[in-house]
Amino acid sequence: MVPGPTPTPPEVTAAAVLPVEDERTRAYADVFSRVVDNLRRTLRTSNDVLLFTSSMTGAFEGTLQNLFSPGDAVLVISNGAFGERWSRLAAAFGLEVTEVRHAWGEPLDLGRIAAAAAAPGLKAAIAVHCETSTGMVNDIRGFVSACAPLLTVVDSASGVGACELRTDDWGVDVVVGGCQKALMTPPGLAFASISTRAWEQHGQARLPRFYFDWDESREALRAEIPRTPWTPAISLISQLDVALRQIHAEGLDQVLDRHVRLGRIARAGVLGLGLRLFSPDEDRHSAVTAAELPEGVDATALVDRVLDRYALQLAGAQAPLDGRVLRIGHCGFVDEFDVLTALAAVELGLAEAGHPVRPGSGVTAGLAVLHRLDGRDTPHRATAGSPARLAREGQPVP
Repeated sequence: MVPGPTPTPPEVTAAAVLPVEDERTRAYADVFSRVVDNLRRTLRTSNDVLLFTSSMTGAFEGTLQNLFSPGDAVLVISNGAFGERWSRLAAAFGLEVTEVRHAWGEPLDLGRIAAAAAAPGLKAAIAVHCETSTGMVNDIRGFVSACAPLLTVVDSASGVGACELRTDDWGVDVVVGGCQKALMTPPGLAFASISTRAWEQHGQARLPRFYFDWDESREALRAEIPRTPWTPAISLISQLDVALRQIHAEGLDQVLDRHVRLGRIARAGVLGLGLRLFSPDEDRHSAVTAAELPEGVDATALVDRVLDRYALQLAGAQAPLDGRVLRIGHCGFVDEFDVLTALAAVELGLAEAGHPVRPGSGVTAGLAVLHRLDGRDTPHRATAGSPARLAREGQPVP
């Protein structure tokens, strides 16, 4: 129950042991092309989508290499660890960074962003979709509007597949993501969707690049036998193929609704335990729930205790929140009972840490939300057919 890497469905796990195919064959090109097409569907874009064998950080670096020249000025919006990391990353490539910093967990101030974006000479604006360090899901549509007409880059590492993202409708120029969070695949693949405007700026970019060269990737993608320019992680692509087919068999809208449902249960359970939410109690926050722990309860010790005693993995937070904030991930191959189990484990961990907590308070609050959702507020029709539920019941997953 961490925000990533997340559990994988049995069929995704099994795909790892399929025979390794030559990526230059037409048979494998069919798999590769299907993955790219399904990534487009997931991102809700008609733009080019390039797939890389790397962590997401590699694709982040590649985005900077392909869009900018030494000394270019960029605007970076941050309200957590990963926004701040983009500033360090851009500076490492010799870019001139203007930051609009917010307190960790604070919603984006679109007025401040618009004022900063109006400064002359800026080449692009960068923001994080789901700031995994705090559980905050940022208003990307508002960010794009506030930064117009600047080119926009969005890091959607833990947002893709869990939180609403409409790349084309919102006008996002570049979205960068990966496979190990809501896309239910082991780590090692990253991707970027690239708009026509971004390709035009890429044509002027002069930062050195080789492995992550977008031109090389697009040329290979458009070859008679579509592929990547370099040897890909063949087994991981086969696993991602299965995961994406499961997502679209369930229905992307239904998948997003399921994550909304899980977020409601998690937040209600946290409040039921008497804890404070670190991020707002809003449906947008559907990938991870962050809770402030009471004084005297250390988040790192609580995470360790719950793992040792109950074999359930939760996440603490990074500095400056280290020790103070607990994070419950609920994206990907997760259902209601996973969230309820996590709430029960947190309750037991709090009690063992000496913090008074009413027995069953978190689970009861979560179940109350579930009753309401199943009774009258039921936009989540497909939850009964989610991959986690089907696997738990021993039914075949599409």
